[in-house]
Amino acid sequence: MTQQFTYYFINPGYFSSNSRRVMVCILFLTYMLLSSLPGFSQPFANYTYEADTIYKSSGSAHEPTNAEYDEVLITLNVPRIGSIEMSAIVYREIAYLSVKELFDYLKIRNTVSADQRTVEGFFINPTATYSINKSWNQIIYQGKKYELQPSDIVVTATGLYLRSEFFGRVFGLNCQFNFRSLTVNLSTSVELPALKEMKLETIHKNISQLKNEKKADTILKKTFSLLRLGMLDWSLISTTEMNQKNLRVTVGVGATIAGGEANMFLNYYKGSPFKWKDQYYFWRNVNNERKIIKQVVVGKIMATPSSTIINGITGIQINNIPTTFRRSFGTYTLSEKTEPGWLVELYVNNVLVNYTKADASGFFTFEVPMVYGNSVVNLRYYGPYGEERSRVQNLSIPFNFLPEHKLEYSLSAGLVEDNLKSKFTRALFNYGLHKRVTIGAGMEYLSSVSGRIMPFINASIRLGSGLFITGEHIQGVKSNAIVSYKLPSNLRLEFSYLHYNKDQKAIVINFQEEKRLVISKPFRGNKYSAFTRLTFNQFTQANNPKKTKYTSTELLISAVAFGISANLTSYAVLREKYVPLAFTNLSMTFRLPKQINFLPQIQYEYNRKKISFLKAEFERSIFKRGSVNISYEWDLKNKNYIASLGIRYNLSFIQAAFATRHNKQGATTMESVRGGLLYDSKTNYIGLNNQNNVGRGGLMISPYLDLNCNNKRDANEPSAPGLKIKIDGGRIQRNDKDTTIRVTGLDAYTSYFLELDKNSFDNISWQLNKSTYRINIDPNHFTFLEIPVAVVGEVAGTVYLKGNSGTNGIGRIIVNIYNSDSTLVARTVTEEDGYFSYLGLRHGNYFIKIDNSQLSKLKMQSSKEFIRVELKKSKEGSAVNGLVFVLNSTDVNFE
Repeated sequence: MTQQFTYYFINPGYFSSNSRRVMVCILFLTYMLLSSLPGFSQPFANYTYEADTIYKSSGSAHEPTNAEYDEVLITLNVPRIGSIEMSAIVYREIAYLSVKELFDYLKIRNTVSADQRTVEGFFINPTATYSINKSWNQIIYQGKKYELQPSDIVVTATGLYLRSEFFGRVFGLNCQFNFRSLTVNLSTSVELPALKEMKLETIHKNISQLKNEKKADTILKKTFSLLRLGMLDWSLISTTEMNQKNLRVTVGVGATIAGGEANMFLNYYKGSPFKWKDQYYFWRNVNNERKIIKQVVVGKIMATPSSTIINGITGIQINNIPTTFRRSFGTYTLSEKTEPGWLVELYVNNVLVNYTKADASGFFTFEVPMVYGNSVVNLRYYGPYGEERSRVQNLSIPFNFLPEHKLEYSLSAGLVEDNLKSKFTRALFNYGLHKRVTIGAGMEYLSSVSGRIMPFINASIRLGSGLFITGEHIQGVKSNAIVSYKLPSNLRLEFSYLHYNKDQKAIVINFQEEKRLVISKPFRGNKYSAFTRLTFNQFTQANNPKKTKYTSTELLISAVAFGISANLTSYAVLREKYVPLAFTNLSMTFRLPKQINFLPQIQYEYNRKKISFLKAEFERSIFKRGSVNISYEWDLKNKNYIASLGIRYNLSFIQAAFATRHNKQGATTMESVRGGLLYDSKTNYIGLNNQNNVGRGGLMISPYLDLNCNNKRDANEPSAPGLKIKIDGGRIQRNDKDTTIRVTGLDAYTSYFLELDKNSFDNISWQLNKSTYRINIDPNHFTFLEIPVAVVGEVAGTVYLKGNSGTNGIGRIIVNIYNSDSTLVARTVTEEDGYFSYLGLRHGNYFIKIDNSQLSKLKMQSSKEFIRVELKKSKEGSAVNGLVFVLNSTDVNFE
């Protein structure tokens, strides 16, 4: 298992060794935290909290009139959900948002009264009811009353509008309005129903894709480029400890060279010379349509060696392993730890398949779908306030299955960047002997290990739907086996055995034998969920004539109930002739009022019969874009303490963090900033953001008016504003000047489904011929997609029937439309009153004619054989109305 971590939440301590200065800083920032609470600071001075839970607004009593405000369309951006255009009112550069449109987009239950003056429903939880009432100028939410001024709430013919800041004060939906760009950025710490629904939809789509059930209408193929610059990332981390300052600068550059992905990450450490072994660079070419060679990697390679190799490997790697998802056949339980309360997303081969939230101790678990062939499994972490962390953890699943008669291989060769310049080679072949049996073999060579070849064999067997067996033997090095069994009750048993050869030197290890048993089971109820895991480990020490053994056990219980997250972990180590070590750790998370998270932690040691560790931590979002964290730890065992404070703040183009920590040994501080740059050579677009971009891709969408309907953009065809899109990933950004739409942060080598809203445009003559695209994203590159918006014309008229009683419209008459070549291009049917219309004709000459076969059957004839019309080329579309056909009956008995 390899891990790559980049931390942007900083360790504490800046104020040298003077503890008083540190405590003054902590008290000052504590005041800043409290001052950001309602009723305490100026930004929230409009509310006065009283004992009867009534909040009063001190806003203006003057209600804006129609002449004073503008009804406009604004763009609402919600992290990890997307963007949408919605109705709003702007009054004195203050935004009032449509309650119904906002809540509908976020999937929050709402009901609007007939007079548009009241909106009622519940917020996420059915017990959390609310009522927004214009007649009383008040909001009632969870039994609390918020008194509003007439200027805080406006009712128009289109609905009820609420001043944007009240969505944050009442519901925790913090809305930041930008008057110049007419955009609202919404941030929140709660898991919105729309986000949960979108995640589930994405998971279902990806699993369907995994099973080859999803088909695309339009596919964008990969384009070749000899040289193209694309992405850049940068970060600076400064640390001060014991009056010693350290600086680390990292610059990442992503480009396309000779049709392949080229990434380079350069690291500089203050006081250290530049070393190539500290740098990371590679060139990779991927083509999943090739049969023999699908991937070629040159540079720093990930060879997954069995030998212990601390330094990097520079060389070449080729294989026929696709980067796409394959069909799944079962699941494997994966459990890890991160920061408490963080959102964790599970990716298999760069495809999102599940997500969860870590408990009070940071523990989380996944049921990872096992797919045929080798899989790249990684985890991505997101902070509790929407901030994304560049922290990716790569994992390996021990079971490897291939479809029957399928062969996969991977060949790697290179030099290890150690002092010996060790030569490394590894060849791996796996073959699907049966749909339930996969065998493999290969060899590994490392010149620094006695200069000999290490051949190995492996096999994976699946018995039934829940029993998996895998094993591997490396000659002269080690042997291991794993048996995993999942019962219908979701109880999982896993036993593993690992034995190292006594004289082996390839793997650096301090034990010779390991036996491991894991018993786990999840529990779920209507108001709770829990996961339990019991682990036994027994180790036999290496190079010990007495073969000393020691055993460790761990009992973990993680549960969420009534909004409280808790984790109870008991751990014990038993070793011959040593005093046993046993302790229990309890961590919890409470959500306090004012969006404050309280995380207490306690540890008890059984052999000392005392509490050895206590911790109290508070965390809260501030200024809508950041968060502050204050904690204090009591190390009772070592008679020490740790007081820490951390601040994170995110701008659109940069992320910044500061932290300080102080204990008896002194103080430590750390500051960091990071950001990114995106470049598209086709449109000369240069953009800044605060995310990691190298290795990822983007999408540039440019809608235009296809005046001649030839699906190609000609010189005289302008842009088409107003297009709305939906895509299952990335971040949507609009440019109103050139009407382009950019989607950034897309995972490379992943297929995304892009959906266009056919009802985007106000002009009904603007129509989309294609509404669904499947796009394979290339790394370090903006895929450019021009969307033709056909400008079509309309013909309309009426068909009458003349009889003895007069002339009346007649329904269900077929009207055919022919082009100038007498080719039938469309047809329509008249309504009951004889009216007909057809929209969708390109400019040109047409002949409108009543269907002859129908006239013959009805024994009728038309007063006109046809009507010739001309639709002119126009940006607004052309229309010809008022066409009239009069039918007469040829039946002598007709009345």
